[in-house]
Amino acid sequence: MNKKILSGILLTIALSIMSCTDSYEELPVDQFTQEYVFSTTDSIGEQASYFLNTIYDALPNGYNRVDKDFLDAATDDAISLWFDSEPGVARLQMGRYTASNLVADDMTWGTWYAAIRACNYFINNIDVVPYRETYTNSLGEVKPINYTKKAEARFLRAFFYFQLLERYGGIPLIGDKVYDLNDNMELPRNTFAECVDYIVSELDAIKNDLRETSTVDPNYVHAANTVACEALKMRVLLYAASPLFNGQTLEEGNPYVGYEDYDPNRWKLAADVAREFIEKRGKTGTATSPNVKFFQLKNSFPSTFLNHQGSNNYETIFFRNNGKETKSMETNNGPLGFTGSKLGNGRTNPTQNLVDAFLMKDGKKIGESTKYKYNPQKPYENRDPRLDYTILHNGSQWLNTILDTHIGGANNPASTGRYSMTSYYTCKFMGENKTTTEYGNHKDLWVYFRYAEVLLNFAEAENEVNGPTDDVINAIIHIRKRAGIEAGSDKKYGIDVNMTKDEMRELIHNERRIEMAFEEQRYYDIRRWREAEKIFAEPLKGMNIIKGSNTTVYSVVDILKVNWTNKMYLYPIPYTEVNKNSKMVQNPNWE
Repeated sequence: MNKKILSGILLTIALSIMSCTDSYEELPVDQFTQEYVFSTTDSIGEQASYFLNTIYDALPNGYNRVDKDFLDAATDDAISLWFDSEPGVARLQMGRYTASNLVADDMTWGTWYAAIRACNYFINNIDVVPYRETYTNSLGEVKPINYTKKAEARFLRAFFYFQLLERYGGIPLIGDKVYDLNDNMELPRNTFAECVDYIVSELDAIKNDLRETSTVDPNYVHAANTVACEALKMRVLLYAASPLFNGQTLEEGNPYVGYEDYDPNRWKLAADVAREFIEKRGKTGTATSPNVKFFQLKNSFPSTFLNHQGSNNYETIFFRNNGKETKSMETNNGPLGFTGSKLGNGRTNPTQNLVDAFLMKDGKKIGESTKYKYNPQKPYENRDPRLDYTILHNGSQWLNTILDTHIGGANNPASTGRYSMTSYYTCKFMGENKTTTEYGNHKDLWVYFRYAEVLLNFAEAENEVNGPTDDVINAIIHIRKRAGIEAGSDKKYGIDVNMTKDEMRELIHNERRIEMAFEEQRYYDIRRWREAEKIFAEPLKGMNIIKGSNTTVYSVVDILKVNWTNKMYLYPIPYTEVNKNSKMVQNPNWE
């Protein structure tokens, strides 16, 4: 192994390494050697394990990830409190970026390739470490632990490639090679199809070398395991089957931006993988206590995001542990107007568009319920319970206070010059704070895959194959039942069993929107569905609240018009990459 290669990799991740352990501090970065990190005498593999942990650190943390905002604030679901100062999400939302003026926190081409390079380095060298420790793989076999660690690195590499794929389409695949500075780096883009096939083949190859969920040691609950592998494969296949890449690509005949022909069988592949997961690993109903042999929905929607550790890990499939307990989620996004231990900076403001997407309590859309007639002057009454679990609004109980979110109100003070234009705040992922008098610390564990997504993935793909079958309807019923939607006399939770495929598709898209709000799904969903151009034809809206001495009047107002262009469905390849690589083909309509 060329020492220049090792030096480059370690320089990239040295700060992460030092944040994980003090053992590196006495050894200067330029003295890191292959023999030190992958020692033939280190029977516990201490340094190699630290190296792998630094690769895990490259996994994105979705909490206020993009220039201090949620990525969802670049969709129709939210707007940043700081929109006027053009934070990263505002630039993403409005298309104010180019190939040479990127949004640093999401257009991270180089970051993903640096992580892939680190994976390759680990994969190429881990076998020399003489681990004494063993583990049980998904086939029940006892193996040296370096088997699963190598498989974990390959999983992470597949995960990083997917991050590139969903943003850019087909990208260069580099296999297991770790490139030296003197190597020829003019690599062409692989086609979209080749990238999907590579990621899926990698996941298939490593699945049995990973730990099986039922045998995961609590110390490794955050690590990649067999079910995380299956969940990533499921999402990759779902995206590959979606219109943006399968039938409605941005440029006809361009193999980098999607498949060159439409194939309905791609939906079947995605549906089959999801069905197998549900039949093999899923359990109907909701759970108050875990059964580690099965995944199922937790009985409480809010608690899904508050405890993912050890034995409580029965809806969460794969997540990032962000370390010590904090109240940063509350401080960043809690409502304005509080101080001290109640301080919230109100960063992410949900839109009226998202609020209106939430159902009535009987599972019907606004205006369609005969049991609960929507009253625009009492807009939050008789609504899907997930609305109050996700969004704070005027009249919400929070921190033992009834919130006043009209502009100029106690919890939306306009005098500061910074206020919520929508009159809403997000509360998803926060602790139970209705009656508390201050925010408490808790773990911020960012969830990448959970069982509710598996059900939604299956419903979406299966509906495209066979229409709204009983299996599709039952998948949505499970989610709505856990959410607290009323069953109704027909026990269908508001679902019309006579829906067409198109009507069911619309229902599933909306169900995904409200169930997965602020989980970095909406941003990519409206792209892969090829619906952003239609969605952003309508303005983003907020709620204008006028308070009198005895009355409160609500009226919906337009707050932002997004100037969408279709080239925004994929990011531009960074100009530096195109400029230095004559084989690099730019995405359509970007320069």
